This record gives sequence, structure tokens and C-alpha cells, in this order.
Amino acid sequence: MRIFSKYVFRQAAGSFALIMVSLTGIVWIALALRQFNVVTSQGQDTWMLIKMTSLAVPNLMAVIAPFSYLIAALHTLNRLNTDSELIVISASGAKVWTAARPLLLLAFLVSIFLAFVGHFAQPWSMRQLREYMVQVRSDLLTQVIQPGRFTSPESGLMFHIRDRDADGELLGLVMHDTRDKTQSQSYLAEHGTLVKQDGTAYLVMSNGHIIRRTDANGAPQIVAFDKYVVDLDRFEPQDGGGGELKPRERYFSELINPEPGSKLYQTQPGQFRSELHERFVTPLYPIAFAFLIIAFVGQAQSTRTSRMQSLVLTFVIAATCRLAGLAITNAMVRNPGMVAVAYSLPIGMILYSLIVLKRAEKQRTGRSLVAKLRDGGAAIFEALRSWLGPARPKGAAS
Repeated sequence: MRIFSKYVFRQAAGSFALIMVSLTGIVWIALALRQFNVVTSQGQDTWMLIKMTSLAVPNLMAVIAPFSYLIAALHTLNRLNTDSELIVISASGAKVWTAARPLLLLAFLVSIFLAFVGHFAQPWSMRQLREYMVQVRSDLLTQVIQPGRFTSPESGLMFHIRDRDADGELLGLVMHDTRDKTQSQSYLAEHGTLVKQDGTAYLVMSNGHIIRRTDANGAPQIVAFDKYVVDLDRFEPQDGGGGELKPRERYFSELINPEPGSKLYQTQPGQFRSELHERFVTPLYPIAFAFLIIAFVGQAQSTRTSRMQSLVLTFVIAATCRLAGLAITNAMVRNPGMVAVAYSLPIGMILYSLIVLKRAEKQRTGRSLVAKLRDGGAAIFEALRSWLGPARPKGAAS
């Protein structure tokens, strides 16, 4: 790159990094405050809270990064024009692509980063988060529940134990579950043991009863058991996958080729389709934003002319298209035909921007090439006609 291109790239990349870190930090703080109950009510330390919220950051970058690039590129071009740098470059005979090349290079780098996040960083972080959630649910019974106290980790669920022995076995366990509004269930067991298997935590109760009531006025149903197992995943919203990896937790090969007999894929194939195409569509948006910015804001203008209208219009168009893309991603779950719409949105932005740039170039250069050739031919014809002189009539004297 030339000196000016390197200068523009440094300005845009620095602004992008600053905006990216700032927005990510704000979102991370908001997420940490929402998950603060992990520390307060579920007995986890601050380090666990930081790890769990940090693992959610790659999932947020797919949304934050395109907007960060959009704001950074708009700021860079507006500052270059305000300092008359674009005006000087344009007056020297340089085209709009002189300032556009470093912005396009940055857009390609952001796209590569988004592709890496979508295909590798995000599945890895979601799997790690899944393991931490299992640990949190396990610690709920081994650390949080104290003997002689009633503990409610979430609304409608209550635990109580009489004591805990040296091996961690729960003695005199009572679990009351009223999360299902149609029925209430109470579990009473003499002993309870926590078992971890295949990334899932189970509570194994022995020598107890289940008291189930579906009608407040009716008689309860009492079921005696010698051993009863409760999946602690029931404490979380279920997706019908039976403990399988969710689409966002899968790598590319696992998305296009799910394991045979996958209940999650059989019941929700649209989730797999939506996640797969989202990973390919998202990296297209920084490139589409780059062309859109170049078409609307890349032209040099006098410092006396306000560029605020162009800046606001460009941001609104780009943000609207990105939000529409997120809505289309959700629509792909139910309608496979929305896949073509998802790809056509950023590609359409690029084509529209190229058309705007082509028209602006024609206005700067004047008439089109065909018109110039036609006028040049007419001038040559008139010159030949005057050189040959007027035609003489027949029979005139010599």
C-alpha cells in the first residue's frame, strides 16, 4: 500500500479496534449483571462468573463486529473530508478507490475474523459454557444446599436436606417442584447422591416417595420407589434434544452431517439450516457495508457542505439491512426459501453500491463514451464536407 492508503488503514483499524472493545465491554458488563445470580444464589465464586460471561463474548461478536466496522469506516471518511484530505487527494486526480482500498482491505479482514468466530471460536466457547453449566448445577446440590435450610435456586423449585455425610451424600432430601402450572410434585428420599455422566449431572434418590397433585381439590398420587433418578438438565429450558449438542455448539462438519438418529435434528432441522447459513452470510456484511459507505460517503465534498445527511442515511440503511438479516436468519428456521433472501441482502447491497458509484463516475466525466464518439464522428463529417467544398450543379460552365 502507498503512504496514503497505509494512513487510512491505520486510522480505520484503530477506530474499529477501539469501538469493538468498547461495545464488547459494555455488552459483557450488561451480561455479567444479568448473570450475577450465579454468584449470589448458586454459590459460585466471581471467577466462575467471569469465565461463564466471557465465553458468551464470541457469540456476541457476530453482531458487534459489523456495526463496529460500520461506525469506524464512517468516522474515518468523515474525518478525512473534514480535514480536507479527501479534497486534496481528489484534486490531484485520484479516484474514489484510492481511499476505498484500505477500507475494503479492513472489511475483508473483519470478514475473515467473523468466519473464524462462527466456525471455530463460537462452537468451542459454547461447549465450554455447557460444561460450566453442568458444574454449576452439580455444585447447586453439593455446595449451595445447606442442611436444615430451604433453598430455592429458581422460581417454583425448592430443596431441603436434613444433613450431609462426609462422602457428600444427601440425607433426608426433599425437593418440591411447582414450575409446571398444571401439577405439583414433591420428592422425599432418605438418601441422595450426585452422579455425573456424559456431560450431564443426575440426582439419584433412594428409598422415597413421589407425591404428585394435578388437582388442588383432588387426592394426590403417591408413588413409592427404591431408586429414582432426576436429570438436573430439567432445571434448564429444554430443546427436545435429550442432552445433544445444540446447533450453535457444533462445528461445520457436525452441522452438515449430524449423527444418525439425532432427535434434535429430526425435530428441529430448521435450527441446523439457519445456523449453517448464518455462519456464511454474516462475513458478507462488512464487505457490503464497505461498498455502501464508499458509494454514499466516499466522495470528496466541500467543507462548507454538511455531510450529516449522507452519514445518517448510510448508517440507517446499513443497520436496517443487518437487522433484517438477523430477522431472516430466524425465518430460515421455518421457511427454507428464506435462505436465498439471506444471501441476496448483502449481495444486493454490494450491487446497488456499484451502480451508484458507476453513475457518480459518469456525472464526473460528463457524457458517456457513446455520446462522445457520436459527436466526434459528426465533427469529422462536417470537416470533410467543408474541405471538399459545395457540390456543383450539372451543366454549369467550367
